[in-house]
Amino acid sequence: MGKLLQRLQDPSRSDVYRVSRDAEALDAARSGGLSVRKISLRGVRTKDELLERIASELQLPDWFGNNWDALEDCLSEVRGWFLLYDHDSIGADDLGVLVDVLASSAEYWAERGEPFFAIFVDPAGKLELKDLFREA
Repeated sequence: MGKLLQRLQDPSRSDVYRVSRDAEALDAARSGGLSVRKISLRGVRTKDELLERIASELQLPDWFGNNWDALEDCLSEVRGWFLLYDHDSIGADDLGVLVDVLASSAEYWAERGEPFFAIFVDPAGKLELKDLFREA
């Protein structure tokens, strides 16, 4: 867990990743006292549903405009580590935009010396994202 925790604490490694299961990432985060926000996207099918779910789970401010630009603006105030689950029902275009917004936020926080990790739990390995770590 030592190397994974070091990675999760390193702002220069901030980005969007995937894991096939969440146990190792959660164990590493807990051992380091990191606060991980779990976001279930189960049943989300549309962009509006996706943005509403994220706003609810992250308790975004009332001024959140339920659009991609507003999400990116809000994420400039929300730092940390996120695990995203159950994303299979989301359309490829919306999922792609979400990944882009999350990557932009990771870059924003890395430039400020703060880690930001968005990690998709992807048991089937469908997402074309970098692996957070090499799994056994």
